[in-house]
Amino acid sequence: MRFLQLIMSLLQVSDIRRQEGNFQLQGISFTQEKFEKIAIAGASGSGKSTLLRIIGGLIQQDEGQVLFEGEKIKGPNDKLIPGHPGIAYLSQHFELRNNYRMEELLGYANRLPDEEAATLYEICRISHLLKRKNDQLSGGEKQRIALARLLVTSPRLLLLDEPFSNLDLIHRGILKQVIEDLGEKLKITCLLVSHDPTDMLPWADRLFIIHNGRFIQEGRPEQVYLQPVNEYAAGLFGTYNLTDPVLAGKKAVDAKRLFTRPEQFKIVSGGQLTLEATVRQVYFYGNYFEIAAEAKGQTIMVRAGRGNFAKGDTIWLSLSGEGWYL
Repeated sequence: MRFLQLIMSLLQVSDIRRQEGNFQLQGISFTQEKFEKIAIAGASGSGKSTLLRIIGGLIQQDEGQVLFEGEKIKGPNDKLIPGHPGIAYLSQHFELRNNYRMEELLGYANRLPDEEAATLYEICRISHLLKRKNDQLSGGEKQRIALARLLVTSPRLLLLDEPFSNLDLIHRGILKQVIEDLGEKLKITCLLVSHDPTDMLPWADRLFIIHNGRFIQEGRPEQVYLQPVNEYAAGLFGTYNLTDPVLAGKKAVDAKRLFTRPEQFKIVSGGQLTLEATVRQVYFYGNYFEIAAEAKGQTIMVRAGRGNFAKGDTIWLSLSGEGWYL
């Protein structure tokens, strides 16, 4: 049964290892099903891009293998032109040739009938850019052109290497919608790597955490966010608290600490099961506040949607019985 499951998987990555100076990918293994959205999170230098380029056949692993639709992906040591049919890789360092109109650049790569290509350009939000040249485009527009140039080759797996890293909020939003539409309308499977939680948490079906070339956690986005395996995994997805369990009325177990996210605490009017705290700092983020509060000698970050808070104020905090994790 396990053998049949692996054969049916769109992508099978098995015990990938690669040494680069003092850095090493250490036995990376996972599978991806057709249309499954997988994101790999990690700090800079953790091995995300190296792994993605191995999967795309662009660099050579030292050990292990990658199968795509049951076929072994060959690296540069095994074939003259790197890459694998059916897999497209969008680098964060893409390039577009100068002195060409975008319709010319896309036309050279296009394998689609005109009607299908026009639909693809609409999905990528570039139809209005086709008559322009390179120097008439913004960075976000260039990136969508680079993406469309890959997609006109009809890939079945799209590898996205930090696709939002150099974009402003407006173009990030456009590209996120494009990527969502690629899965829903064009039925292209996507594998994304990033260090930004807002790129991954709302989008992924499954998350992997990579640290020093090794996977340290896998799970659903909400599981990884609320129950990280360690402080590295916790920090990748934003602010968190590590406090004495007594703050939640719990006994310490094997010196474990209480893990919470700021939004798991609620500011209430008081009561028997509340925790009195003093406001030490207030940070405004537009649609919410984060408050650094002190309770029983420990600092707790609390998120509040609205309110008039100032240093020195006394507040009362409530933590749901299901809102804590040791």
